[in-house]
This record gives sequence, structure tokens and C-alpha cells, in this order.
Amino acid sequence: MDRRRFFKHSAAMAATASLGTIIAQPVRASRGKRPNLPMPELLDVTGSGRLTLNARSGQTAFAGGPSSSTLGYNQDYLGPFVRARSGQEVAVRLQNDLDESLATHWHGLLVPGEVDGGPHQEIAPGKVWEPILPIDQPASTAWFHAHTFPHTARQVYRGLAGVFQIDDGHDPDRGLPQEHGVDDLTLVIQDRRLDEAGRLDYRLSMFDRMHGFQGDRLFVNGAEQPRGPVPNAVVRLRLLNGSNARIFHLRFEDGRPMHVIASDAGFWPKPVPTEELRLSPGERFEVLVDFRDGREVALMTGPDQNRGGPGMMGVVSNIRSFASGLVEGDQRVLSFHPDGRKGRVDRIPEATGEASWSQPTNFDKRRHFRLDMMLGGMPMMRGMMGGGASEDMPGGGGPSMGINGRPFDMQHINEAVALGSVEHWTIESDMLMHPFHIHGVHFQVLADETGQTPRLENRGPKDTVLVDGRAEIAVRFTQPASKDSPFMYHCHILEHEDAGMMGHFTVS
Repeated sequence: MDRRRFFKHSAAMAATASLGTIIAQPVRASRGKRPNLPMPELLDVTGSGRLTLNARSGQTAFAGGPSSSTLGYNQDYLGPFVRARSGQEVAVRLQNDLDESLATHWHGLLVPGEVDGGPHQEIAPGKVWEPILPIDQPASTAWFHAHTFPHTARQVYRGLAGVFQIDDGHDPDRGLPQEHGVDDLTLVIQDRRLDEAGRLDYRLSMFDRMHGFQGDRLFVNGAEQPRGPVPNAVVRLRLLNGSNARIFHLRFEDGRPMHVIASDAGFWPKPVPTEELRLSPGERFEVLVDFRDGREVALMTGPDQNRGGPGMMGVVSNIRSFASGLVEGDQRVLSFHPDGRKGRVDRIPEATGEASWSQPTNFDKRRHFRLDMMLGGMPMMRGMMGGGASEDMPGGGGPSMGINGRPFDMQHINEAVALGSVEHWTIESDMLMHPFHIHGVHFQVLADETGQTPRLENRGPKDTVLVDGRAEIAVRFTQPASKDSPFMYHCHILEHEDAGMMGHFTVS
């Protein structure tokens, strides 16, 4: 370490120490023997068209510690991986066995508002919700998670999230891996925080409320920095950022490329190689990775580069990012261990999907959305140094956030959209980067922070975009949504969503 870097390192460490608990600790390395990569049950409903889910509480031990109180669908933590067929209807029976109300959103599914699972569709404790989901969209990796206002952040953090794969039956023709848990691996990547006893911790400081909650431990499918056996072949990874707020910057430690074949809403025309992939909360990517060389290799992430915010929060955020970059460096997410098995796929295919959407030239309407972190001035600072912490956003001195100067209101419809229209939406934020998600639609990113051709992660069909200052998108509205069951648009930093950075819209 040279002299200049040493002084920067020392200054950052001093600032970090003085600011105490408002700065999240760097991600810790896994201690002891790392666990094997868990692969939750695959519920294949392509034949039956019936899906039974049970939201329940449970007990889960993290990183070899004592049991924590957790939530899950059909299991104690997280949920199953569901596979459905494009073109079929899926009859869902979702029973809420929790002691609190629950809404469950089908994130990425193009379904009508009445079965979308937004906060207007809460299931009371002990009750059952039985929506019928018309799966009429391209093959993709979607997911489902709690969407209970204003408790989404805590419920998802405790484990209420699962994966929803849409299969069109053509993966063999595309030359893609498709054997679940063998050469087709779904990876739910999350950060979590454990308390002094080793139990799951979700106590919110003011910084957590403003910046979004970040943990200091990395988990994949519920296991800390696991090791995953893979065949000596080309393997498909379905990547989901299931974190509340952390943005991952993924790369392999040996520099081998990831070949991106799909984003949130479907396949790209052909694989695109990249050595790094930015993944924000709510986003999904499918990539192909070549493990034929038989070498063990780790998938790493760089520090979260989301920084900024109002006043003192911005100072703290920038110091934390600076300190993390010097002290933390890249951290292991999980490692892959080729085990000598011969896989089915031994090359990267030349093409994987249909031609991408053509860029629209005419729009039925243009709308502008400003993501507001501070409504009504600075929030109370109680809890900033770690005191006054609580699990939910209401009360406790939390910030008031909104969109276009207005916090979320369950009784207020913000926008009315015409069914079948194509609109141009501009989303802006002058503080943090915000992952912006729209229910019931797929969209195309026209422009982002680059100001020219959208960066790699913003190509292809999307339902979530990371807004770094500004993003322009072309949105297609194919699904109806009434005033009683409207669609949502919101920041997918879950603490921001719960604090009011969310709006309603109808489609008719």
C-alpha cells in the first residue's frame, strides 16, 4: 500500500469508527467450512396447472448459529422454485398461516390487476387467496414476494420470497441447460445482518431507513457463501437480487465471462459476454458460464456503490462507500466446484431468442416521475446512532418519501392509462440510485445515465430498472387494472417503498 493510499485508508477507518453504527460493517467472510449450495424444491405445475402455497412462520439457523424466527412459503425460510408453462393458466391456492396480514405479488408476471397481488389484495390471518394466473408471456425468470404495505421490507427480509420460472418448452432447441439443480441453477442472492447471538437482525437505524437496509453477510438460497457442485460443462445461472437494498456488482475471480442470455422479462436475441454484471434489488438475469476447464472458481461482488442522499445522510453514505472500497474490496458470493460430471451442453449457443423489440417512435402519452426521498423537510434524527431502532417503517421517526411530491396513499389513484397503449416514462432522482419497478408491464429502456446506448444491464425486456439520475423507458400496457385492484410503480429498495415511494395506476 503506497503512502497516499495508506492515508486515505486511515482517514476512512477513522471516519467509520467515529460514525459508529450508522455505517454498515463491511461484508464479512464466511468462517469455517462453507455449506453446500441449497436448491429449494422445484414445483413443476406445467402439467397440473395447480399451485399450492402456504405462508408460514418457522425457525432457521444462519451460518451455524442459533435458530432465528423466519417466514417462508411451504418452508421455514424463502419459498419453492415454481415452474409454469407459457400459455397455460395456473390456479393458485395461497393460505396465510401467519399471525399477520399478507399480500403476495407475482413480480414479473403479465397478469391483470385483480390477481397481481399488490397491497390492495391482503390475505387476513388464517384465510385463503385463490387467484387464477393466465401465463401469457415469453419464457423468463420471475419471482413472488410479500407486498404488504407498510410491512413489505420486514416480511421479505424474514423470508417471504420465491422464484417463478416460465418455460416455453423450447430450451432444448436453443441449446440451453435445463436440468434443475444440476446445470440449471437458480440463485437467490441476499445480504443479511446477524446480531451478537448469531440470529437474524432487522433493527432499523435512521440510516437504514434512508439508505435502505444492508447486511454484512452474503447468502445464496439461504446459505452463507456456499459452494456449489457443477458439471464440467456450460451451466445456466438464474440470478435474482432478493436483497432489500444492496446492489451487487458480480464478476468471477478469474475474469471468466458471463454470457447474458436473458433479463427480467425474457431472452435476448443472442448471448452477450461480460466480465461484470450489476444487479439491483428486484432484477433478474440469466447467464451461461463455461466450467469445462474443471477449475474451482468464486463468484465475487464489489462494494455497493449506491451513495448520496440528503444532508448528513449523504455525507455518511459517501464515507461508507469510500471506506468499503478501501477496506472491503471484492467479496465472495459463492464458489463453483466442477466435479467431473459430463454435462449436456458443451458450448455457448449462437442465438437464444427472438429479435428484440423495435424501438417505438410514437407514444400515446409521456409521463414524468420524480423519486422524492424527503417530503416535508428533514426527518427526525432519533435512531440515527442506532437508538430507537424498530422493525417497521411507520412511526419511530422514519422518513416520509414519495413520487412527484406525494407519498403513497392507498385511496388515491395517481395515473390512469389506456389499455393497449405505449407510453414514454421518464424517471428521475437527484439523490440515491433507485431500482424502479412497474407492476403488470414489460418495458424497454431507451436511455439511462450513459446518455447514449443503455448500459448492458438495461438492454432487453425489463420490469425493473436502476435509476441513476435519470432513465427513459417505453412501457407497453397489455393488462387491465381497475380502481379496486390497481397496479403499482415504486422504488424496489423496500424501506423506500414502505416509506411511501410508491404510486397507483389503472389500465382500462
